[in-house]
Formats: sequence, structure tokens, C-alpha cells
Amino acid sequence: MARFPIDLTTRSYERILLIKPSSLGDVVHALPVLHGLRTRYPEAQIDWLIAPPFAPLIEHHPDLSNVIVFDRHRFGRIGRNWAATRAFLRFLADLRRARYDLVIDLQGLFRSGFMSWASRAPTRIGFREARECAWAFYNRYIPPLGEDAHAIDRNYQTAEILGFADVPARFELAMGEAALQEADRLLAEAHQSADRPLITLAPGARWETKRWPADKFAQLIGSIQSSLDADCLLIGSPDEGDIGDRVARFCEAPPANLIGGTTLPQMVAIVARSHVIVCHDSAVMHVAVALRRPLVCLTGPTSPRRTGPYQRPEDVLMLEIECSPCRHRRLTQCPHGHRCMQNLSVDAVVDAVRRRLRTAADPGT
Repeated sequence: MARFPIDLTTRSYERILLIKPSSLGDVVHALPVLHGLRTRYPEAQIDWLIAPPFAPLIEHHPDLSNVIVFDRHRFGRIGRNWAATRAFLRFLADLRRARYDLVIDLQGLFRSGFMSWASRAPTRIGFREARECAWAFYNRYIPPLGEDAHAIDRNYQTAEILGFADVPARFELAMGEAALQEADRLLAEAHQSADRPLITLAPGARWETKRWPADKFAQLIGSIQSSLDADCLLIGSPDEGDIGDRVARFCEAPPANLIGGTTLPQMVAIVARSHVIVCHDSAVMHVAVALRRPLVCLTGPTSPRRTGPYQRPEDVLMLEIECSPCRHRRLTQCPHGHRCMQNLSVDAVVDAVRRRLRTAADPGT
């Protein structure tokens, strides 16, 4: 129960702050809330507090008024360094001066909850089950859903509180023209032909248990190049470079490898230019869903209902075995030889890619 059980569905708000600093997939999960807020409050100022690496992802969004950049590394020495402490106090003062009347914290950590409280907004919404006692800073709570509920549905419970539950959950990633042009330049340099379909592969994932073996990715690339007459491209974050190198070593004809070689907007634009994306339960998967691109999501230790492609179960390729999903993050935790991913055959993935290619529209702009 909320501390102040007042009906907010008919209230009007003029200055709204959405707090969701990171990570890439989580930012994408919050986009439907932004769209719902703009639909519900078409004239409101709607700002988003976000970490610097992810700010370019939303800075061109048509539903957004301002991007508030919060660099937690800059403020990491609060209380030990006077310059850092003074900068943080100035940041909090700026939040107060903005005079937000509604703050929604979708991060649910102490620092995000504290910032919602420090804004002095009269309505502060967050998760009752928020970690690090962040719930203590809110005065309205997002209704909980079941453990297997998708992250997007959990976030979108905000709509029940504010009266836009009838607005469909909608994604939109608005890319700047510069990012699209840079993506086209990178693809041209990688010798990707405009006359051949582009299959973009993201072999990385934070959990090692989520990853399909590198040698299988290499076999997949060989099959795509030979039987589907398509170009392949590797993408991923800089810390996944070793994964791309392992895939390339197994390939007879290594594909272009842009892992770590793009900015975030460029990587998103490359996904937009792709005919099919092959990836794991990862940030790239959520980007592909938001961009409405054809997708093959290789899944093992996680639940598609909870973190898979939103409302696109047909895009999940997953073995039906009794131990999956287990949510183990490390291979040493798995007593079954990682069979959920090891036993996922190359032929099954090739067939899935072929089916997606048959229905794939040309990538739009």
C-alpha cells in the first residue's frame, strides 16, 4: 500500500523526471514508460537521468525534453574529496531547482532512490522490492508482478498508477542521421555488399553460461556464407574482443569483426541496417526488438518469459531440457556440461536464420 493512497490517474504533471541510468538493456526496457508518459502528458517537460555511456541512446528521442547526465564515477569520492562532494551537491541543487512534480525511479538502488527524494518532488514512484532500501525514498509503489514477469511489464506497471494502462507498451530508438551515416561507412569499409543480406552476430554475453560456443558460431558463419549467400558481421562491446577473436580463429573465412570498434550509436545503427541478428539473451537482443529487426535469440540458462525478446517468443531458439532455465552465471555452477548451449545445433540455428530471412523486410532508416 502506498503511504499516501491518493488516486494519481487523474492528476496532471508538468515536470517529470525518469531515473534509469543503466545498463543498455535496462534502458531499452524503460522506453515504453517514456512513450506512455508522453502520451499521458503531451505538454509536460519529461527528462531522463542517465549515465554518460548511454546518453547517446536517447538524446534524439522525440518524447524526451532533456537528458540529465549522472556520472557516478565522477562523484565516486563523495565525502573523501571536496571537489567531488561539491560537484555532487551542485548536482542535487540542480535537481531541486528543476522543481519536478513527478519522479519515477526504475533503477531501484540506494543512489537512484536518494536522488528521487533529493529532488523534493511531491510524487516519487519506485519499486517496493527495490534493493539497498531504496524503497524508503518513495511515496508510491509500483505494483509487483510474478517472478517470471518480463522486465518491461514490471516497469510498465507504472501505467496503472498514472492512468495510461490503455496505452500499448511501445519501443522507439531514435537514431541521429550521423550514427546511420557512420554505420554505412563502417559497413562499406568492412566490404559488406548492399546486394547481399547482412547477418549480424553478437557472440558475447555477460554471463559465460549464456554464450554459445565460439566454434559453433564459426560453423554458423561458414554455413551462412556458403548456403545463404549472405554477409556476416560480428558486433559487441570492447570487453568482448576476446570472444570475437576466438570465433574468428575457428573460421575458414573470418567475417568482418567490429567488436569494440563502434560507438554505442553506431552499433545500434548497424543493428538497424541488418537483415537478421543472431545473439544471446543480451543487450543487442533488446536493441533488435526495439528496432523491430528479425532476430534469432540463442537461449539456455535464462527464462525467455522474464528477459527474452518482448512479445516475440518465436524468436527464441532454446532446447527443452529439464534443467533449463537455471540462471547459473558461471560454467562451474553447471553440473550438466552446459548442455543447454552445447547441444544447440548449428543446423537448427541456420534453419532459424533462413526462416527469418524469408520474412525479413529490407532494413529501414
